[in-house]
Amino acid sequence: MENHFSLSVIIPVYNCERFIEKAIASVIAQPEVTEIVVVNDGSTDGTGLLLEQLQLQNPILKIFHHENKSNKGRSASRNLGIQKATGNLIAFLDADDYYLTNRFANDVKVFQENKNCDGIYNAVGFHFYRTITVREENFLKLNTMTKGIEPEFLFDALISGKHGFFHIDGLTVKKTVFDATGLFNEALVVSEDSDLFWKMALKTRLVGGVLEEPVAKRGIHDANIFDRDDLYKIYVIKMYESLISWSSKNGIPLVKIDALLKWVWLLKFKQKNGLLQNTSYWSKLFFTNPKISFTYLSIKYFPIIRQRQILFSFLYRKN
Repeated sequence: MENHFSLSVIIPVYNCERFIEKAIASVIAQPEVTEIVVVNDGSTDGTGLLLEQLQLQNPILKIFHHENKSNKGRSASRNLGIQKATGNLIAFLDADDYYLTNRFANDVKVFQENKNCDGIYNAVGFHFYRTITVREENFLKLNTMTKGIEPEFLFDALISGKHGFFHIDGLTVKKTVFDATGLFNEALVVSEDSDLFWKMALKTRLVGGVLEEPVAKRGIHDANIFDRDDLYKIYVIKMYESLISWSSKNGIPLVKIDALLKWVWLLKFKQKNGLLQNTSYWSKLFFTNPKISFTYLSIKYFPIIRQRQILFSFLYRKN
């Protein structure tokens, strides 16, 4: 990577006039940032006017819209931001979140000292704009990996969840990363960030940064999309299907694809579908991914064989 660091922060925003000024102010406070790319995703409240006023005061703030100022969602908005960004480093901030002091100080140091590093993940905290529940008080403390993971083992750590997770507000990557992974999957309403994180873990070298204290805060309020369990129930399995398809086309080792298939199997098992329905599903999944159709995986996950494996394993443990 060139010695000169230019950093673009991408902020997708839709009807977020309550929070967007605080988000932008937190980015302007970071001396490393050379460009703020805001994509106004068809806002119908006062967001647009507020952005125009902020732009007059801050020349590094650039505002973009989709065609006809339409609403296309977070993935399409982040993708437009990536395409418009001129920095050789890319970071993200959701419009209802904000950065803390020295958000990028350690990132720049890591990039300077580790030329093979493609990206850095950091811890992100939580800021409550509403009353906090007891469960949230115990669970929502720090969104982080509990330790830095060697890049070659990061995918395994992420898919297992054994060492935590990271959030998009704490991620800084070289723009060239998207040449290897592609952009955000616009077909995913939720879990689009995990989809891309895992692709990064499979194809690039991400390292841990500041993991024990937050570099940013997520805004928790009544309109958070991560509270939509109904959407996650639909789109988590679609995320796995997307990753399987992408992996089969991008030369990802079969052992990694096997790990993805295992989770799909568990999710489908919880649906308690019949044998015929499961056979139809798995046949279609492998038919649409021909590069893995003629491997051991298509045999391993064929429903009749898989059920026999589970039964024999149960009987073996019982005896």
